[in-house]
Amino acid sequence: MHLAESGGRLVQAGGSLRLSCTASEGGFDRYSLAWFRSPPGKQREWVATINWKGDLPQYSDSVRGRFAISRDNTENVLYLQMNNLKPDDTAVYYCAADGHSLTGSVWANHYDYWGQGTRVAVNP
Repeated sequence: MHLAESGGRLVQAGGSLRLSCTASEGGFDRYSLAWFRSPPGKQREWVATINWKGDLPQYSDSVRGRFAISRDNTENVLYLQMNNLKPDDTAVYYCAADGHSLTGSVWANHYDYWGQGTRVAVNP
């Protein structure tokens, strides 16, 4: 499965962005999906996951209440709506697909497929 992220750009603190991740192959609805991010100079960290059905989102403490993960299984697209962005949200954001778990995982090594990333920069 090939994943491709889009939507990253430079924004001011307090602003909003919506990231998209498009899958190129069928069977999209058999995967749990996630967003991870790599802040500058830091390790990749889990942001959010969503189960195959799209009704069980989970969030890291740092983004809960500000970000929303969703998916459209008819269009093979994963979304991340990011509101009230902070400078600490600056990172390269990656989408990932997990074919082994019904609900997804916070662990990057559980994911089978990754996109190339899209860069988000938040100015103070």
